[in-house]
Amino acid sequence: MASKEILLLVLCWGFVVLATTSFGANVTYDHRAVVIGGKRRVLISGSIHYPRSTPEMWPDLIQKSKDGGLDVIETYVFWNLHEPVRNQYNFEGRYDLVKFVKLVAEAGLYAHLRIGPYVCAEWNFGGFPLWLHFIPGIQFRTDNEPFKAEMQRFTAKIVDMMKQEKLYASQGGPIILSQIENEYGNIDSAYGAAGKSYIKWAAGMALSLDTGVPWVMCQQSDAPDPIINTCNGFYCDQFTPNSNNKPKMWTENWSGWFLSFGGAVPYRPVEDLAFAVARFFQRGGTFQNYYMYHGGTNFDRTSGGPFISTSYDYDAPLDEYGLIRQPKWGHLKDLHKAIKLCEAALVATDPTYPSLGPNLEATVYKTGSGLCSAFLANIGTNSDVTVKFNGNSYLLPAWSVSILPDCKNVVFNTAKINSVTLVPSFSRQSLQVAADSSDAIGSGWSYINEPVGISKDDAFTKPGLLEQINTTADQSDYLWYSLSTNIKADEPLLEDGSKTVLHVQSLGHALHAFINGKLVGSGYGSSSNAKVTVDFPIALAPGKNTFDLLSLTVGLQNYGAFYEKTGAGITGPVQLKGSGNGTNIDLSSQQWTYQTGLKGEELNFPSGSSTQWDSKSTLPKLQPLVWYKTTFDAPAGSEPVAIDFTGMGKGEAWVNGQSIGRYWPTYVSQNGGCTDSCNYRGAYSSNKCLKNCGKPSQSLYHVPRSWLKSSGNTLVLFEEIGGDPTKISFVTKQLGSSLCSHVTDSHPLPVDMWGSDSKIQRKPGPVLSLECPNPNQVISSIKFASFGTPLGTCGSFSRGRCSSARSLSVVRQACVGSKSCIIGVSVNTFGDPCKGVMKSLAVEASCT
Repeated sequence: MASKEILLLVLCWGFVVLATTSFGANVTYDHRAVVIGGKRRVLISGSIHYPRSTPEMWPDLIQKSKDGGLDVIETYVFWNLHEPVRNQYNFEGRYDLVKFVKLVAEAGLYAHLRIGPYVCAEWNFGGFPLWLHFIPGIQFRTDNEPFKAEMQRFTAKIVDMMKQEKLYASQGGPIILSQIENEYGNIDSAYGAAGKSYIKWAAGMALSLDTGVPWVMCQQSDAPDPIINTCNGFYCDQFTPNSNNKPKMWTENWSGWFLSFGGAVPYRPVEDLAFAVARFFQRGGTFQNYYMYHGGTNFDRTSGGPFISTSYDYDAPLDEYGLIRQPKWGHLKDLHKAIKLCEAALVATDPTYPSLGPNLEATVYKTGSGLCSAFLANIGTNSDVTVKFNGNSYLLPAWSVSILPDCKNVVFNTAKINSVTLVPSFSRQSLQVAADSSDAIGSGWSYINEPVGISKDDAFTKPGLLEQINTTADQSDYLWYSLSTNIKADEPLLEDGSKTVLHVQSLGHALHAFINGKLVGSGYGSSSNAKVTVDFPIALAPGKNTFDLLSLTVGLQNYGAFYEKTGAGITGPVQLKGSGNGTNIDLSSQQWTYQTGLKGEELNFPSGSSTQWDSKSTLPKLQPLVWYKTTFDAPAGSEPVAIDFTGMGKGEAWVNGQSIGRYWPTYVSQNGGCTDSCNYRGAYSSNKCLKNCGKPSQSLYHVPRSWLKSSGNTLVLFEEIGGDPTKISFVTKQLGSSLCSHVTDSHPLPVDMWGSDSKIQRKPGPVLSLECPNPNQVISSIKFASFGTPLGTCGSFSRGRCSSARSLSVVRQACVGSKSCIIGVSVNTFGDPCKGVMKSLAVEASCT
């Protein structure tokens, strides 16, 4: 590359860095881009939801996002967190939205505030507070006066709060965009004409709040001017805004997918994610957001769905605990740098599309002043292709995009990863009981039995079976349905030793049935069908029999037209069936007694402060409805912490009074559908790449370090169906001491080396680079090295049919004892072990 071109690219990159940290600018848009301070911008964004992590985690998450090449942090605003009771607000701790936005600004990044206030987000009730459901005459998300009044009041509250803190870019703050409504276009047809008028009202209401920055509506093709309609999806390269005056924006590029209890773990190969991003910018996009960049954790009862797991990892570049996921984070970082090298050309002009052939596409951004950047895409899924462009030949792997910032040299290809792979490791230790805790029963555990059936003074009786959400207002996951009835000695159900079956139908999401105080069975739905139908064989005795049915929710519905009308609970019928003689007794319309929540919730057992804890008796194990408590010392070090709940059934856990969420390690995913490796070529879908089949959907549950003291921590569990708390353990997660890289001799140079004076940059061929993840580590050993045709993946590399005999010695000499190393991937370095064959270098190293 000519020195003039290098200088131009370096200057462009410098402009980007400076522009990112300049606040106080007027924000507008035109047909090409968001315009900040009069300049069009290419913007890379990532979603981080503030309540899915802790304030102590926020600075590190934001800095790692910036280091990964982001310009913007995007978050929803969660109405049900901030206004749990009408006109009573909470903006403290994990809910401190102002603090989060200010931290984004301090890092020199912009913010996109997606107020909604409907968020979807696999969040309980889609982010709406439950009290909204009980306002007389209300209908959600339509041209309904009670709903619009509440929506406007909350939206104005958030806007006013941001204005008071001068957080909009028009005031010198970081917020450059706001969103009103959310994915309404996916379901608006169900609302008819009232849905159309509602969207017009929502747009007008948002504009009237005068934020001084543009508003967007995602998935809303008829978004009224000047609202920008934007795209959500796995791919948005074919998206076109509804006006030539609006830029092409992607508000949700799904970096993976969410996990459901009962499901396998989804993941998205980074080669495909990078392909989708490059295609979007190739086809004229200038604003792209990763959903999620950091997913985090659904603490408390915040997950929706229902059946959304406590983990919201989302296979994001920053994992649930805030650790960098490699190679995803690094490959995307390189992609962002490559795109930013093209920024000056991208924003200056509209693209042209020279013809390359079937499944091939060239896109050129060229200005009269000589700026030129190009993208070359092979959207075929099977064959690598060599193409001619501007008189030069370029190898395009299947399902890949090459980026040429100067229309000549390839700086990045989406299918060729230069970033290292880090293998995370887990250190496991048994629960270390704190020194000041009682060890009278040998394990440090104490317990309280939760009563079966009605135990609270606020219980009430009604004829028939009540829907659960309208009864509990989601104050608890739990609702007791209790009934006592006399069975006569001559009742046909008892004749001739006839076996009786208890038949229960529920709208969901799970239930436990107790007959005469004993658990006779449990049933639960799934993420695809929340309804529960069970038939339990039971033994009845002449005289009084009690039926206590514990119904529970696992997060409320969060998506769909009229989703607030989706019910839960035992709506019947509830029947006794004689399997031998055809007798059928319907209990549905009898007088049932109801209790919202558990006695232990009323007495605040989660805090651990009750005087009722029993540490003298034998600890009950594998029994339903038991509260457990212990005190423990935090695992040493600063690594992220999780609890492995293997051995427990289903319930909720609290650490020092703070809920870490629902646990359910006994809900195992199906055996089919997982593969050892996933072909990134071809369109991705949420069930394409799955792992963890036939295993618990989630075993590890995040405990934020900031919630822990060095010793004297309290852990409280409520176990519904039976478990052994002495089997749980603590786990700490590290990036690991092993790192790998696999680079072919057709890889482009690492993007960081563009403009570098490094001697390596002038050597022919690509390079492989390694760097230890922690600053105090050095590369201590090389576990594997092969230049030739190596096979396998990180942790399981093997030599192929040819391998240079010098591989190991060359890599050891270059790397051992150093924090980082760079090795040329070419026959000049290793010799040629197999002439005429495309070769690669695979290395696995250890750092200590």
